[in-house]
Amino acid sequence: MKIPYGESNFKKVITEGFVYLDKTDYIPQLEAAGSHLFLLRPRRFGKSLFLSMLEYYYDVAYQHEFDALFGKLYIGQQPAPLRSSYQVLFMDFSGIDTDAGHDAVLQRFTSKVDMHLQTFLRRYAYPDSYQDAIREKVTPADKMQQFVELLGEHKFLLLIDEYDHFANSILAADMKLFLRIMGKGGFVRSFYETLKTATQRGTLDRLFVTGVTPIMLDSMTSGFNIGQNLSLHEDFNEAIGFTKAEVARLLQPLVDTCSVELEQLLADVTRWYNGYRFNLKASETVYNANMVLYFAKNFDLRRCEYPDPMMDENIASDYGKIMGMFSIGNRDTNFAVLDELINTEEVTAQQRRKFEFDKGFDRDDFISLLAYMGFITLYRKTLAGETFVIPNYAIREFYFHYFKVELERRNQMSIPNHTLRLAVEKLALYADMQPLVDEMVRALQLLSNRDAKEAGWLAKKQEGLEQVQGYLQLPEIAALQNLAAWLLVTDGEQVEVVRVELDKVGNS
Repeated sequence: MKIPYGESNFKKVITEGFVYLDKTDYIPQLEAAGSHLFLLRPRRFGKSLFLSMLEYYYDVAYQHEFDALFGKLYIGQQPAPLRSSYQVLFMDFSGIDTDAGHDAVLQRFTSKVDMHLQTFLRRYAYPDSYQDAIREKVTPADKMQQFVELLGEHKFLLLIDEYDHFANSILAADMKLFLRIMGKGGFVRSFYETLKTATQRGTLDRLFVTGVTPIMLDSMTSGFNIGQNLSLHEDFNEAIGFTKAEVARLLQPLVDTCSVELEQLLADVTRWYNGYRFNLKASETVYNANMVLYFAKNFDLRRCEYPDPMMDENIASDYGKIMGMFSIGNRDTNFAVLDELINTEEVTAQQRRKFEFDKGFDRDDFISLLAYMGFITLYRKTLAGETFVIPNYAIREFYFHYFKVELERRNQMSIPNHTLRLAVEKLALYADMQPLVDEMVRALQLLSNRDAKEAGWLAKKQEGLEQVQGYLQLPEIAALQNLAAWLLVTDGEQVEVVRVELDKVGNS
């Protein structure tokens, strides 16, 4: 079984025998939804492969390969009317260096636009003079306008991948630069204004855009106000990412090879990589596609063991970079939101459909941004807004990493990773809690942040014992073998450890 982890070229996946979970049934739905569409999903979710699939489906240059590429898929059996009917302009705005200021970003963005336009003209054998005419234009908007004029009445389809990739980096580092580039008179807004003109002329017939966040939608829709954002629409909840049934099919060969139960395998994969919901009315949650593919590709078939680590370092690095966006706005306010998430496991806010950074950035904005990035997901609706939770264990690991780094930064202290790992190992293998308690006491003393008075100590201790005893009576907890339980109570400086006897709560 060839797992297409890291593969984003649809033709390669189909023709070289990789596993492909068919998403082509969404093509008719997209065509019915409108002509100018946006679909946003977290990083490493499978957006680029989805976009590549659309490119090969619509591109007139591949009509002779249609049966080979799509014959066994849903859309090959029931093709939509627009199959193989467009010249396709594909643009990708990832890989733009954002560290050197406005002029450098403008130069790189301009180069990207020029490169994609030149590739299109060569691909469809337009005269060399067309390439020269575009090359002579200086700004991205002028190049795009010249391109549209040269095509005349010839209709084209535009696909844009990672439309916000460089903008996310700029926003995390420099809000003023972001507003200059994306705001009125900025070169990005001007570029999208030319696309609107192209749709009015009928040259740009269809547009499909993917990215992570809607941070540029205000900038884009001010000049390009005909786009429809499908990101939070119920009908497209599972369009990108994997459903439970799709993951089960992907894992079945592992079950056939190893003596593992599909139910257990699916439960573990679910706990690590599932949990995303983009509309509260959606019937099921979605798995991060790349995380599941990493698991399947790195499953040790010789020993029938799970990957070690369970999280791909490339994905961890990717999410680590996007954590820089946690500093947008008021860093203390953002930290309080994350602290609330860790302690209560949920936060509530009014979810933003787009951001207007020139009007500020508040708590609701930050929580909404976390949701688009995949660090939290929709859980339920309340009178106060939408309630969000951490989707899975993989994301929870990112939170704990961030909190450790942030605590060290705020308090000018160091919490050694190796001592924590050894302490957790002692706890896991020998039920020895003391090394971990020692590390906690050391950290608390460095923090010197007494947040409880002696009078409240006993009440807090009793409340904690009742909570632990409630957990221990849950059937799934009671069924665990070699179970040990402790209550840790702190006043902000010292830690008291109480071992909870299991037989007192009906456990053996």
